Amino acid sequence: MPAENARSVAAKVCAVLDAIGAEPAGLNATEVGRRTGMPLSTAHRLVQTLAAWGGLERQADGRYRAGLRLWEVAASAPRAGGLRDVARPFLEDLYEATQQTVQLAVRDGGAAVVVEHFATRGAVPTAARIGGRLPLHASGVGQVLLAYAPAVEQDAVLAGSLERYTDRTVTAPSELRRVLAEIRRVGVAVAVSTMPLPALAVAAPVAGPGGQVVAAVSVVVPTGGDAAAVYVPAVIATARGVSRRLAGSPLVRPG
Repeated sequence: MPAENARSVAAKVCAVLDAIGAEPAGLNATEVGRRTGMPLSTAHRLVQTLAAWGGLERQADGRYRAGLRLWEVAASAPRAGGLRDVARPFLEDLYEATQQTVQLAVRDGGAAVVVEHFATRGAVPTAARIGGRLPLHASGVGQVLLAYAPAVEQDAVLAGSLERYTDRTVTAPSELRRVLAEIRRVGVAVAVSTMPLPALAVAAPVAGPGGQVVAAVSVVVPTGGDAAAVYVPAVIATARGVSRRLAGSPLVRPG
């Protein structure tokens, strides 16, 4: 019974973190309880415990957001931390050259998780932030990661629910398979207004030490501006540069 109770508490803590992580503005304890289905007293106790540990920070308006302790723990993850350290100089060069939003993402189950992000104030706004999750079928980095995912995992995503965000979002599995095959053929993805933002994303795969794709890098620009072809060479060169640097690294593994 004690072990079962421990698992139950752990699951509740995870639910609290998932709820707060999905809301950048933060949540108060009542909202946490409502979103997780927990009694208000339980939600209050858990958020206060996490805040005392440093995993959550209470804002002036009573809402809780992710705390620095969580960032410390996340930064120690080899797949994200080692990858970011290696990729950052290349991403900074890409950002300086384009002055547009630059992202680095890895696959985590059915989503792409952004592990690095650069943007100017005037760059196109994106739904992603460091730690943010993007759909595999509807984002540039997501499509690249899905295109190079193992067949069984790719099949699982295509067999699931593919949400339609705009009229450009590919939701038919047969059509998405054709898109993924084309990405593998040309080595780059171009996603235009597939998310609820007027944006165009150009993304390319990053290979790890064993040659397997471990991440994707992208530039996100406003639609109606420069054509994707302007950014394709720079994105591919960045992805290849990171891949070469990762070739001798033991710290990065596929998702």
